[in-house]
Parts: sequence; structure tokens; C-alpha cells
Amino acid sequence: ALGLRHVGYGIPTDLFGPFVTACVQVIRQITDNGAAEEAFRWSMSLISRILMRAINEGSTIVMKAINQNSGKQLKKAVGCAPRGKRSLWMLNVQVGTQSISPLMWAIETGALDAAKGIIVDLLTMRADRDRYYYGMDILFERHPDIIKRLCTDAPALMTPLLDGLIWRSRITDNGQRRVNYYIRHLLQDMHGGFAKNTEWITDSGDPKVVCHPIVSMVTDLVWGRVAFRTFLVGKAWFLFTLAVFICSQCVLNNLDDGPAVDAAAAAGSSSAAHRLLASASTAVKVVTATTATAVTTKYFSRPFGNRLSIFLCRCFIYLFSMGQWVVF
Repeated sequence: ALGLRHVGYGIPTDLFGPFVTACVQVIRQITDNGAAEEAFRWSMSLISRILMRAINEGSTIVMKAINQNSGKQLKKAVGCAPRGKRSLWMLNVQVGTQSISPLMWAIETGALDAAKGIIVDLLTMRADRDRYYYGMDILFERHPDIIKRLCTDAPALMTPLLDGLIWRSRITDNGQRRVNYYIRHLLQDMHGGFAKNTEWITDSGDPKVVCHPIVSMVTDLVWGRVAFRTFLVGKAWFLFTLAVFICSQCVLNNLDDGPAVDAAAAAGSSSAAHRLLASASTAVKVVTATTATAVTTKYFSRPFGNRLSIFLCRCFIYLFSMGQWVVF
């Protein structure tokens, strides 16, 4: 792994010999033990040979183009690759049992021009007489969290990636063009579960990415086919308890109310209101006592079935609607 990182750093192998010699001279000044000096020299020589081997085997033309951060050099480097192995050249450099991804290395080191060239090349369709070549599957297999990495480290590369998941035909028919959206890896992960790509895109908070056509299609598809029904089922209990509450507070309470007062009573109440304003302090006390007595009399004058219905509805609201807050 250390040797592969030196491949990404672009370290020339000619510098390992002077580096080992300098380290040995420093140790020689610290200690007079010849055995320790020789052991240190042997260890550094072994490490340098391993690193040189890893650099020589891993220094591909793709990694050299990434070190230069040149999209043109990258395109020229992968131009000589067989179509069946073109994607592997840009996604995997392996030395022994260790491997490194040129795409991830370009993103981590800030070589965004080279990273953009890799993404565009991977998501470009090619064909020969036998088959089509499209690097979408191998890209998401190698990096299942590519959306998350781009949203975090390279938001500018999200648009080229999403554009590459859309294929537009060059032929028009009656002013219309056929368009294919490749949304499998945006909806489903490698284990068959629901992918977190939509969540990562939402957390990024980039309106340009959220309004991209393929993201809009994915979100509309999820809402219309899956989330809408789940949302309605989840809110059905709330709507039912709300209906019970409205029934108990508004419908049943006013079910047995008598007709409104007539015009003569309204005129009498108007004159009484003038007298009430003249003696405000006395009227407040009288009205308070009268209102309490009137409400109590009105409630107990209702039929038993009406009072029982109101009582049961309120018990239902208190236990099954408000009671859940005690648990949760």
C-alpha cells in the first residue's frame, strides 16, 4: 500500500539510493554500534527495493497523466487500451495483493481535470462487432460510494457523472429524441437494498444537482411508486384521530343545540347590553356565575347517548393519540 501511494505521488525511483545513504549516515552519527548500523542499512535497502518494485509495476501511463492533472494526456493514455480493459485501466492499478484506484487518487489529490476525464471516458458508450462497452456497472462495483465521495470532495464532478448516466439518441423522429436513463445504481445497492445515493445528494444541498433530470426522475419514481403509498398509510392513523377529535369537539357538542334567538330577543339583548355597560363591575360577577350554571345545565340536559359519545371520543383521543407521546 505504501508503494502504491508513492506511485500516486510520482516519486522517481532514482531518489531511493541517495535517500537510503543519507539515512544511514544519520544513524552512523548517532551510534557507534556497527551491527546496528548494518542492520539499519539492510532494512532500508530492503524497503527501498520493495518500493521501487511497486513504483515500477504501478507507474502506468494513466497514473502519470493523473500526476500531471491533464485530461488530454489521460485521453491519450487510455486511447491505446483494449476496449474490454479500458475501464480497468482507469479504476484499478494492482501490485501483488494491493491495489489503488486512479479515479479515487485523482479526487483525493485534487486532480479534478484528470478525474473528470476518467468519468467522461467511463460513461461513454463504445461498441464493436460483438458487444457494447459502458463503464457504469464497473464504476459502481468498484466504488459503491462514488456519489458520496463526489458530493464531499469534488462537487464539480457531480454534473459530468449524472450526465453520463443519460443516453440521448442522435436521431430525431418527428421532432423527438429517444433518451435512456440508467438509474439502477441510483436506486439499488450491490446487496439488493435501497441505495443511499438520493440521501447523499439531498444532504449535499446543491440545487443544481438536485434539479438534474436524472435525479428528478429518480425522486419522482420513488415518490410515485413507493413513498406515496407508505406516506398515506403512515398518516392514515393521524387523519382518523383528527376526524374523531373534530367529531367530539364540534359535531357532538352542537348536535342538540336549539334554534337561534328571534329578533325580539335580539333587541332585548341589545338594550340589556347598554345597561350592562353602565354597571360593568356588577355584571361581570353575575355573568360569570350565570355562565357556569348555564354550561353545567346545558351539558346535563343533553341525552345520555350524546354525553356518552363525547366521553368515549375524548377517551379515545387521550389514550390512543396523546398517549403515544408518553411512550415515544
